[in-house]
Amino acid sequence: MRTTFKKTLLAGTLALVGGFVLWLSTSYAVDDNKIDKAPPAKANVVVDKAAVRQEIKLATSFAPVVKKVSPTVVNIYTTKTVKGRAMEMMPFLDDPFFRRFFGDQFRNRNPRQAPPSFKERSLGSGVVVTADGYILTNDHVVDGADEIKVTFEKDKREFSAKIIGKDPKTDIAVLKIDAKDLPFATLGDSDTLEVGDRVLAIGNPFGIGQTVTVGIVSALSRGGMGIEDYEDFIQTDASINPGNSGGALVDAEGRLVGINTAILSRSGGNQGVGFAVPIGLARHVMDQLVTSGKVVRGYLGVQIQDVTPDLAKELGLAENSGAIVADVTENSAAADAGLKNRDVIVEVNGKAVHDSRNLKLMIGRTPPGEKVDVKVIRDGKEKAFKVTLKEMPGEQVASAGNRDLESSDEALKGVGVGDITPSVRQQFNLPSNIKGAVITDIDTSSVAYDAGLREGDVIQEINRKPITSAEDAVAATTNVKDKRTLVRLWSNGGSRYVVVDETGQK
Repeated sequence: MRTTFKKTLLAGTLALVGGFVLWLSTSYAVDDNKIDKAPPAKANVVVDKAAVRQEIKLATSFAPVVKKVSPTVVNIYTTKTVKGRAMEMMPFLDDPFFRRFFGDQFRNRNPRQAPPSFKERSLGSGVVVTADGYILTNDHVVDGADEIKVTFEKDKREFSAKIIGKDPKTDIAVLKIDAKDLPFATLGDSDTLEVGDRVLAIGNPFGIGQTVTVGIVSALSRGGMGIEDYEDFIQTDASINPGNSGGALVDAEGRLVGINTAILSRSGGNQGVGFAVPIGLARHVMDQLVTSGKVVRGYLGVQIQDVTPDLAKELGLAENSGAIVADVTENSAAADAGLKNRDVIVEVNGKAVHDSRNLKLMIGRTPPGEKVDVKVIRDGKEKAFKVTLKEMPGEQVASAGNRDLESSDEALKGVGVGDITPSVRQQFNLPSNIKGAVITDIDTSSVAYDAGLREGDVIQEINRKPITSAEDAVAATTNVKDKRTLVRLWSNGGSRYVVVDETGQK
């Protein structure tokens, strides 16, 4: 059975809202001045966690809310110096949409002439969250900027902004402007949001000026979008367009509940599916950036995967929830505490773990050095561990003769395996610490292929039995009665469990 993992492309283009860049690319002299970093400080935010009152939920006009919040939302203009980039890299400058705004000055240039350097300008939005000028926005709005200007819509005041800190893993950045007594947004509690709650999006779409749109919370805890490492998005149908990035998502009382970040779109414009970083996560990041200039996250030291119905059945789980430990990193917090492969983490500090993404968020928001209570299901029984989290590391991340697992009383039909020799290790780029039987061939019409096994994958376990050689793999799949096989694989830099169900196969 040959099967392969396919990264499913989202139906259409997943456009980062602030990633829509209005390129004004005329030649300028190179400006080597960079943004200064401000010293650590404290952001004195105001928080109101009360639930939205019913009479507010039923309001027919949001004018009072807009008057309250709109002065706190700012336009952000950035300038980045780009060196030696050919105009042919920007074919969209010939698009009628852009010519309508910028004229034909680009069409007369030789498209293959690359100026020695030029300025690249883009726009986005931000939200003032303290009276002394701290501003929340997206990392992608200010990433790589040489110069950042912040303007207020009402009185057109303009300020130069400094980057206090950025966190690409959540797409959150904190800016600071030198000002006092500014209008600022009150932070709400994104954990109290419910699907169906009214929300307003405020920002600067397409650079046309501050715009307010209204919608509802379409979904909560959206993830798996491939936008950021830590995804816990609020989904909304309030219109969000390029330029809204970093702008405010507020509830019906005008409290900031999210930072608008991305859209799902075929056209690049709003199609009713927008995403915002919850203010709870954004504030957690902001507090660390303001006080220490960086974000430090807890680290458990496990490779995890979701519980599927097949895996739940194989592992004797009553529910399809939790996070399966596919591998434990040596000398990690999990290893020190005694967690093992096949453990299913179901609770952390008394809170249920729904899936692997949920667990990642829980651990990532917990400081290193803190002890957490972890409950797991091991061999059908609950076990409790006290784990002291460590700090997340920096940015991550066949000679003995091939043996076919191929007879009527064998499992994993169509899979050829071999020993891991030095030449095989080099051929498939396998780390020196990986042991098992390498898949040297697989029938693309087999059930194993459909389940995800691929050539070059390493079989580490079969039905909970460790595999160290091709001989082990053959023995573990010979004369089997149950044609449902639980396989632990190493592939693409990590381990995972796969159920190969050959029930009914001859």
